[in-house]
Amino acid sequence: MTATTKLKPPPADGYAHVVPLPTPPKAPDAMQQSPYITRAYSILETYFHQRPDVLVGSDGYLCYDTTDRSRWVKPDCLVAFGVDPDAIFARNGYVISEVGKPPEFVLEVASESTGRQDYTRKRDIYAEYGVAEYWRFDRTGGQYHDRPLSGDRLVNGQYEPLPLNTGTDRVIRGYSPVLGLELHWDTGQLRFYDPAAGDYLPDLADALAQRDAAEALVERLRAQLRRLQSD
Repeated sequence: MTATTKLKPPPADGYAHVVPLPTPPKAPDAMQQSPYITRAYSILETYFHQRPDVLVGSDGYLCYDTTDRSRWVKPDCLVAFGVDPDAIFARNGYVISEVGKPPEFVLEVASESTGRQDYTRKRDIYAEYGVAEYWRFDRTGGQYHDRPLSGDRLVNGQYEPLPLNTGTDRVIRGYSPVLGLELHWDTGQLRFYDPAAGDYLPDLADALAQRDAAEALVERLRAQLRRLQSD
């Protein structure tokens, strides 16, 4: 099943009268997943923040329409291009028949309670919905998923595995054509690598460390300038 409708225009009165979808319930082991989901979401949100037509979402339902709740799923993280993020946030979920297209990228983070569904039932639903790429990350190395890192690309309505390789450093690497980024499983962490920049995308901790280092450098240069001016 794929969407063929066009993206609906914003309502004339904004989104004040949009009926939001319910917020999905938390899994019993959500605290184990949360740091990894939050990190992935924040990295991708920062990377795409200058593109107003890109949605990076988390914690909401994804469905084709609202009629069959048995087919509603909750992606841990999704990315959609060429959409109206405000409308989707107002709906509190991603309704494909309303948006007019599925998201291009979905990521699931493994947990004990939901891990098996991620590579069985959910995989089938995402393929049915037309999600171009479906990635799965298991911090345990494959205890909850079928493997530590997996990526699938939709080809003629069916998922085919994207190639992965493991280096001598034991880092598992795969390339996402949709994002233009590599996903790395690195000692239980999920990292995003930008081949064009030749570096990893920073997470919040990295960004704060870079800011502190830059501020310290500026202060050292100011101190040197003050000394030169006093001589």
